[in-house]
Amino acid sequence: MALPAPAPRKLAHTRTVVYRGYDREDGLWDIEAELTDVKPFTFSVPNERPFPADEPIHHLQIRLTVDKRLVIQSVATSLDQIPHAECVQGPKHMHKLQGCTLGRGWRKTIDEHLGRTEGCTHLRELLFNMATAAFQTVPAGEWQRRELAGVPQREATTPPPFLGQCTTWAFDSPTVARAFPMFFKPKVVAE
Repeated sequence: MALPAPAPRKLAHTRTVVYRGYDREDGLWDIEAELTDVKPFTFSVPNERPFPADEPIHHLQIRLTVDKRLVIQSVATSLDQIPHAECVQGPKHMHKLQGCTLGRGWRKTIDEHLGRTEGCTHLRELLFNMATAAFQTVPAGEWQRRELAGVPQREATTPPPFLGQCTTWAFDSPTVARAFPMFFKPKVVAE
């Protein structure tokens, strides 16, 4: 379904966010995130330099290297374009994520290590969805690794972490009945 036609308008800001997952030759996985903010007009913050139209105000990148259990092995950041000199301090505490797991409680983990003035708002925003990018990358990638190696796929004995987390993957959904029948729980209809 397309969005309804908008009222007359003009572009004021573009934020581009891209997530990528990579299968490394050493058996680990890289999950990368990139954020760019651009305005179509010259923009100024009081007492700061002007930001020319169509040039990035922010261009930030994060790489999390994880194992197959989504435990963070290393963290790297790049601040290619930042609006204020003090922004270089934003990634100062990112190393605290090493050893943490991209999974349940991920946002709480980010907040505990990088919340408020301990980190950068924009880096935190990128981190939030890196767990989703990792879920899209690693389980299917591990499946493909086993398939390419000729290792038989084993039936899951515990539900994948995404089951029960959205309407499509509800334990009583037709999707779960087809994809993971061993975890399907039909809805009990009250009489």
